[in-house]
Amino acid sequence: MKTNDIATPKVIGSNVRKKRHERHWSLDELAESSRVSKATLSQIESGRVNPTVATLWKIAQSLETELSQLIKSEGDTFRIFNITRNGDLPRLTGTSGVEIKVLSPISTAGEVELYFLTLDSGAVLASEAHEPDSCELVTVISGRVEVEAGTNSALLNSGDVLHYQCDISHRISNPGTETATLHMVVKF
Repeated sequence: MKTNDIATPKVIGSNVRKKRHERHWSLDELAESSRVSKATLSQIESGRVNPTVATLWKIAQSLETELSQLIKSEGDTFRIFNITRNGDLPRLTGTSGVEIKVLSPISTAGEVELYFLTLDSGAVLASEAHEPDSCELVTVISGRVEVEAGTNSALLNSGDVLHYQCDISHRISNPGTETATLHMVVKF
């Protein structure tokens, strides 16, 4: 967006409506998901009000899009520069001894996802098959891990990289005595 351009309520409303229609959501569904009233959403989409940043943020999160996508005019170019502080990174839990931090923005979910994993000694992260033709790229930062995908397996040390199909059952385990850390990229 050019520095002298300001998104008008009409542009914002059009963008919100477009993103809502892309998800095949009704106003009621967006209202429930975003916790923004249906009446307010209707006024935003019709361009009758200029919403606050907080309201737009709720809507963007519900629509799984970047805030910038709701305020851009047709033909505008945005350069992404978003910081997520370590303490604000989403964490996935469920497997004992495994911490998974989600590094990728929600807008890339289902296409490319980035993670930072920490596995305590003896911890195992087992996964069922992902979508057909999906693959993972694992880079060991510290420690050692064993990766098994189908009938293949490999022991990886710090600095090693493994690229493998993950459309089959697979698992990552830490056979060492130290905590292991790794980056993982999943491409669907």
